[in-house]
Amino acid sequence: PEPPEGGWGWVVMLAAMWCNGAVFGIQNSCGVLFVSMLELFGGGEDKQMTFKTAWVSSLSMGMVFFCSPIVSIFTDLFGCRKVAVIGAAVGLAGLLSSSFVSTIEPLYFTYGVLFACGCSFAYQPSLVILGHYFKKRLGLVNGIVTAGSSLFTVSLPFLLRALIDSIGLFNTLRVLCILMFILFLAGFTYKPLVSSAKDKEGGKKGKFRFPSEKKICNFSVFRVLSYRIWAFGIPAALFGYFVPYVHLMKHVEDRFGNSVPEEVLLLCLGITSGVGRLVFGRVADYIPGAKKVYLQVASFFFIGLMSMMIPLCHVFGGLIAVCLFMGLFDGCFICIMAPIAFELVGAQDVSQAIGFLLGLMSIPMTVGPPIAGLLHDRLGTYDVAFYLAGVPPLIGGAILCFIPWVHERQKLKERAKPVDGDTTEKMLENESTLVLDATEKAVKEMESGV
Repeated sequence: PEPPEGGWGWVVMLAAMWCNGAVFGIQNSCGVLFVSMLELFGGGEDKQMTFKTAWVSSLSMGMVFFCSPIVSIFTDLFGCRKVAVIGAAVGLAGLLSSSFVSTIEPLYFTYGVLFACGCSFAYQPSLVILGHYFKKRLGLVNGIVTAGSSLFTVSLPFLLRALIDSIGLFNTLRVLCILMFILFLAGFTYKPLVSSAKDKEGGKKGKFRFPSEKKICNFSVFRVLSYRIWAFGIPAALFGYFVPYVHLMKHVEDRFGNSVPEEVLLLCLGITSGVGRLVFGRVADYIPGAKKVYLQVASFFFIGLMSMMIPLCHVFGGLIAVCLFMGLFDGCFICIMAPIAFELVGAQDVSQAIGFLLGLMSIPMTVGPPIAGLLHDRLGTYDVAFYLAGVPPLIGGAILCFIPWVHERQKLKERAKPVDGDTTEKMLENESTLVLDATEKAVKEMESGV
């Protein structure tokens, strides 16, 4: 049926906004939790404690994306409501169990895997369900929903710092469980819309037909060359992407001590990321076809450059300026992923295309921060880590530059094939018509002669 463009859809929008904010607000605030974990568990003589602690936040963010292809399959099979509710429940269990550990190692599973997988299963249905209730207003609704992430990213670091200072890390994690419990309740608002009388009958009879393997895992998107370049170019750019989110707070503490409010940097990232999503999302509407990729190229160029400038900032105001620019282009990179996927593979395959891309993104986002932590343990400073973190975005951006050219060539080839076929068919039709006309003319002449 046609989406209602409102009604219960506004409640769904608010629930999805909470989901976006709770999941990525906690993930993006990992720098505050990282410093606290390092202070709590790093009291011994372990020289690789930064490396070990970085794996907690890194695994968590990586698993959110790694599960995306699986979540898209489960959402197609069981519906948005069931997947979102179960995901929030698993995330709640993972976060709560993380508050009872005594060493860093159990957090790899409770926080890095269990909590993150729950977040992934709760997050993706919140995006899918919006398309059930909105069509004409989908752009506006998506903007409001993704703004939830920026809103939580702006406010949560200050709340976490205050809570950690007053009640400690473990009790802070238990307070965060309230966010996940509300997310659990929000999942029940994802009321599915019955599309036809046939679906109603199937629901009443309780029949469940398992779809074919091709429908579940649609690998045909990888036949599109421009998508293949995009799906491997973006992960190549993301090896250093998550490094500032994890290590920037510790870097500021090492360089400036406790004399500056390092949470302000996450505030700057969150505000300008929200602005970037709204501004560049609108700009992308005016850029035709696959040329939207050039916005991502510019984003990676500036993200890489800003990462390299972090060690050069010996004044806290310089770091604020760097974070403002980094957040702006981070928002640009995120907001145009779906429009680019639509351009490259079409609306029919876009869900699987985004799922595969997010899954591939998980690998570099997981590996980058621990490597930066290892470099800090060996060198005693983050300078080299931030310099190296700026290189992959520049390389990935250069790879993406080829996509518009490749995509245009593909479209020209596709257009040429049916044109050639039509031309040949028309030539044959013309020839047959000429032969028929000549035969009829000869018959008439013979008849007139007789």
